[in-house]
Amino acid sequence: MPDTERGLDRDAAHALVVDVLTEIAPGPELDALTLDEDLREALGLDSLDYRNLVAQVSQRSGRRIEEDDYQRLTNLDGWITFLTES
Repeated sequence: MPDTERGLDRDAAHALVVDVLTEIAPGPELDALTLDEDLREALGLDSLDYRNLVAQVSQRSGRRIEEDDYQRLTNLDGWITFLTES
């Protein structure tokens, strides 16, 4: 999919990331997740889970996610900010 010209709104971005995380790491930890918690630590994601998260969010949002972006995408707030940028 091509990059989107416009970012998502915050609610849509949050819902998208949570939907993908629900598929990758379902469980009560996800319900208690705050915006600033490290996703890997809080949900026990390994590197394969994280790459799956990146691939699924990229596919569903139409946004290209480069390895240089990974350092920003450690928590929900980082993902939401990334996906809402134009």
